[in-house]
Amino acid sequence: MQQIKLNYSWVSMLLAFMLWSNYTFAQEDDEITKDWQKMNASKDQDYIDYNDAKFGMFIHWGAYSDLGGVWKGKKIPKLGEWIMYHGQIPRDEYREVCQNFNPVGFDAEAWVKLAKAAGMKYIVAMTKHHDGFSLYNSDVTDFNIYDYTDFKRDPIAEIYKACKKYDIRLGLYYSHSIDWMDGGDAGFAQEKKLNPEHDDHYGANLWDPSPLSYEEYFDTKAKPQMREILTKFPDLIEVWYDFPRFINRQQSYEFYKLAYDIQPNCLICSRVGNYLGDFLTAGDNQIPTTITTEYRTWETPGTLNNTWGYKSYDNDWKTFEEVLYWIVEIASKGGNYLLNIGPDGKGYVPEESVKLLKQVGKWMEVNGEAIYGTSRWVTLREGPTQMEMKSTTHREEYGFDLEFTPQDFWFTKKEDVVYAISLSNELKDKLTIKSLSFVASQIESIDILGDQQDLEWETKNDAVDIWLNQTGNTSEAFKNGLVLKVTLKE
Repeated sequence: MQQIKLNYSWVSMLLAFMLWSNYTFAQEDDEITKDWQKMNASKDQDYIDYNDAKFGMFIHWGAYSDLGGVWKGKKIPKLGEWIMYHGQIPRDEYREVCQNFNPVGFDAEAWVKLAKAAGMKYIVAMTKHHDGFSLYNSDVTDFNIYDYTDFKRDPIAEIYKACKKYDIRLGLYYSHSIDWMDGGDAGFAQEKKLNPEHDDHYGANLWDPSPLSYEEYFDTKAKPQMREILTKFPDLIEVWYDFPRFINRQQSYEFYKLAYDIQPNCLICSRVGNYLGDFLTAGDNQIPTTITTEYRTWETPGTLNNTWGYKSYDNDWKTFEEVLYWIVEIASKGGNYLLNIGPDGKGYVPEESVKLLKQVGKWMEVNGEAIYGTSRWVTLREGPTQMEMKSTTHREEYGFDLEFTPQDFWFTKKEDVVYAISLSNELKDKLTIKSLSFVASQIESIDILGDQQDLEWETKNDAVDIWLNQTGNTSEAFKNGLVLKVTLKE
């Protein structure tokens, strides 16, 4: 009986300790949540400005671009910017790669002007990817393009200046939670301590790890560099943290607050980790099937082929029609599209990318009114053509084979206007749009962007029939479909 009493007493003490621990952690977590909510709530106008931009350029570029996906004569599979990881390149050997990086063709103004020509409103440039090599002149570490190479220039400073010149907002990418050169094991040991059975160490450098602990990496490199970046480059539209694999909630909070304290109007992407971002970053090359309610807005990062960093042998380029689909599908759901370019090791953007983006820009010149500054309408889209975009590997495996029909329409709205967007090249004299029957009694006029003639229309059988003026079919307005501007009565 005495033994039973002792066991019961021990269990009671253990339960009491667990309850106390959970209460303490819950208190800490609650304080983090309340503080984050207060900071997040102060950014109302910043959300509007960011979401109105709708279309931006992502730039993945670094010493890995010089390798072009090849290491010691062997093509390394998967993403070009992950070549150090997938090729398990020792740190000393990768330092030599970085030391030899000399992008003599880099031209910040050319990159920014390309974004402008494509109709992009902002750029997110790379300050440091997972390889740990910085693309700006850093006082925190000499492992940067200015101090470590013969290039002796600061690409981020030059991009920043060019963005100001051409009225493009700038955001900056920083890999905070993974650094294969100096970041220890990317927090795997930290995770293992909490979950001893956890064996998935994807993303961690376990083949040649830095002697620094995860905490030492944060204190000596990641946080000091973020303070430096936020101070050197004010008025950023967003900070793009990445890959919060093993980072804990307190650490994510510290990176969020660090940015807020220096640039309180800068939005932070959800990859800061632990649901502490300002907006949702969808999966790579993923278009969400449902609209998020956890964040006020969202962004899809996408590639022009199947890699972010340059790979010399990846020629699976998206077509013009495919990129239009991504822009329109994402805008109809209220999101932003951040489309990547991967310049090569000399700093040149692949010609296929340049040609495609200029095509997109011509379409946006005519139809951008239906994209910029718009929000979701009551109906996102109608028509028979459906396709899921789940990830980079999903797109690589299944490709893009949609054929848009005259019955396919996407919708956006702005004040008293509804836009109906078609991507079909098979349009006939009459269009029938079922969803417009919801507002048929409020329609004041319907015209085509790029073709200012009012169209004739009537409501019939729970749909709106619209007759096209065929004389305009040779104009820019009718290439790759068209956009109907439906103006409603006030």
